[in-house]
Amino acid sequence: MCALIHFLKWRLGFAPADHWMMPVECACLLGHAAGKTRLAEIGVWEGGTTRRLREAMAPGATLIAIDPYPPGRSGLNYQKIIAAHEVAAVQKGTVIWLRQRSVDALQNPCVRAALFDFVFVDGDHTYEGLRQDWEGWAPLIGPGGVIALHDSLAVEGKVDAGSIRYSNDVVIHDPRFEVVDEVFTLRVLRRRAV
Repeated sequence: MCALIHFLKWRLGFAPADHWMMPVECACLLGHAAGKTRLAEIGVWEGGTTRRLREAMAPGATLIAIDPYPPGRSGLNYQKIIAAHEVAAVQKGTVIWLRQRSVDALQNPCVRAALFDFVFVDGDHTYEGLRQDWEGWAPLIGPGGVIALHDSLAVEGKVDAGSIRYSNDVVIHDPRFEVVDEVFTLRVLRRRAV
C-alpha cells in the first residue's frame, strides 16, 4: 500500500522520485559521470539517480539501467513505472533497460559490447551481493574508468551492512583500482592504467 500511495503522490506532483542518496553523494557521483560515454547503473529503483546520470553523461552516450523490478501484489511494479517516466524526461543519448539482476545482465550482449567508463553499483547491499557485482563488473571498467559503490562506507546506522564489509575487506585492496573519492556512504574508485 505504501508503494501505491507514493506512486499516486509522485503522479500528482506531490513527491519526487526516490534516489536514496544524500545531496553530497549525488553531487560527487554526477561529477564523476559528467561527460562519460558508456555508463551502467545497477539498482535503478525509481530512476531519480538514473535521470541525473542521463543529464550528466555525454550527448551521444549510452546508459544501461539494470534492475529486476519484481511485480508487487497488484502485478505491477510502481518503481519501474516512475523510473521509466523520470528517465524519459531527459532526451540525451540512449538508455538501455535491462529488467534483470546485475549478475544476469553480465551475459547480455549489450553489456559485453565494450568496456565502461562509468558504473554505479547501488543494488544488493549484502556481502555476497557486492561480491558478485564487484567480481562481475570491475573487469568491465576500462583504464581511467570509474566505479562508484553506494553504501560502501560506514556511517551511523549502517556499520553492519555487508556491502561495507566487502568494500573494506576486498575492494579497497584491489590493485587494479585506486580510491579517488569517499563521500558519506559513497566510495568512488578509478581503474588504473594498464
